[in-house]
Amino acid sequence: MKEFTEGYIYYKQLLSYQEVLTLINKLSKPQSYYFLRYSHAVSGICIDLPADRGEIEGQMFNAVCELRWKKYKSGYEVLILSKQEFRLDTFDKLSGHWEICDHNAYWHDLKETKFPKGFIFKDVEPNKIPIKQRYFQNSATATVHFVALTVN
Repeated sequence: MKEFTEGYIYYKQLLSYQEVLTLINKLSKPQSYYFLRYSHAVSGICIDLPADRGEIEGQMFNAVCELRWKKYKSGYEVLILSKQEFRLDTFDKLSGHWEICDHNAYWHDLKETKFPKGFIFKDVEPNKIPIKQRYFQNSATATVHFVALTVN
């Protein structure tokens, strides 16, 4: 039986590009990974935040949290899924009691047909990333609402 611990979910709307960049820098750890989505392509899994920015959405994940951001006309919307409580004065905490549980995860085969152009890993070997999935479930309903990427 898997053991559940307390989880934390934060969100905020209408952040500027600079605020998102500051948040990325604040939450990143030595073993953080990035994935950016552009209108025409994806960055693939990267060890460093790509210099070629202009993504419509992205995510950063490490052992503590996953940060997701999405661009809208008026700014960015941000979601943080974390096993650690943060002091984020301008963020709202998602109501409810959240429990988390980590599960092993595996990368798709690089030749998987779901990815016609292949799946990209920049400057990192996929089998060197200790990937896991972190389930965030509402303790009152036992419903999983979010699945975040994480690493050991």
